[in-house]
Amino acid sequence: MAQADLPLSGLKVVAIEQAVAAPFCSSRLADAGAQVIKIERPEGDFARGYDKAAAGQSSYFVWLNRGKTSVTLDLSTAEDKAKLQALLADADVLLQNLKRGALAKLGFDAERLARDYPRLIICSITGYGESGPLADRKAYDLLVQAESGLCSITGGPTEPSRVGISIVDIATGATAYSAILEALIRRSTTGKNAVISVAMFDVMADWLTAPLLNHEGGTPPTRVGMAHPSIAPYGVFTASDGEAILISVQSDREWGKLCREFLQRPELASDPCFATNVARVANRAKTDKVVAEGFARLDSASAIEALLAADIALARVSDMEALSKHPHLRRITVDTPNGAVSLPAPGPIFMNEERSYGPVPALHERS
Repeated sequence: MAQADLPLSGLKVVAIEQAVAAPFCSSRLADAGAQVIKIERPEGDFARGYDKAAAGQSSYFVWLNRGKTSVTLDLSTAEDKAKLQALLADADVLLQNLKRGALAKLGFDAERLARDYPRLIICSITGYGESGPLADRKAYDLLVQAESGLCSITGGPTEPSRVGISIVDIATGATAYSAILEALIRRSTTGKNAVISVAMFDVMADWLTAPLLNHEGGTPPTRVGMAHPSIAPYGVFTASDGEAILISVQSDREWGKLCREFLQRPELASDPCFATNVARVANRAKTDKVVAEGFARLDSASAIEALLAADIALARVSDMEALSKHPHLRRITVDTPNGAVSLPAPGPIFMNEERSYGPVPALHERS
């Protein structure tokens, strides 16, 4: 698909960014056709050094910086501040995730930007927002997972755990992306610009609404590993050949089908201990025991066949090796300074459109 045909073609984004959250946002803007100019400090985005998994380069950096142009600036110098001003002169969006107040100290506070660049949409990503007791703290993904309480409901019964990906960063980047798109739509109809602040803590607190309301309603969530705190049976069971299979029973009707067609114990459908989801959650140990007994009768292939016949939702408990070979894994290929790298494709599919993705920039590509 030609770049000019993409939905954000013609838009210019200046991204003073590092790590994951802001680069996630700007990579999606670039995918949609925006010209994204990534501002890097002379030593580069520190995400360049996270690992060497992608043709000797950082997996994070390759994933989140395709389709951008890298410009190296030392914003402590007057010369490079002038270069930034020139870049902003015709920009549509400024995205930044420096420490709170850092851009203002360099002379680019929000009031000045809004005055000098009245069409500019400004989006700042911070850890804890623009005010409050933690506003000046450094904030990284796992720190906010811990501070927000996410770790307290993640993991097994004995100890909390981090979510296995940078969930706070990704969620924040996606939130910033949607906010910028909203602002662009409004500007197209009203001409009004926007100054947007997205805090990592706020995003995670929003995502934690259900467990928070349960806590405040008197039923604080507990860690249940790969089970669901509010639904049973919804967890992992082991077939006779040792393969782990996760099932999800979403309704009492589905429970009845599981009892009749998979467990071959129809009487359990109306047993007061199991007849409703509330009862099954209250009697989770008993519920899981009877389901586990049903799995123990069958090898994994037979169990999956029987579950599918009963229209019960299931998944194999896979790992990265399985994902690498998964029949549903779509891929894209991007060029990098060290050669082509194959990546998972972005989620959205635009029917009858075939998109291409720009290369990953080298450090000091431009200055």
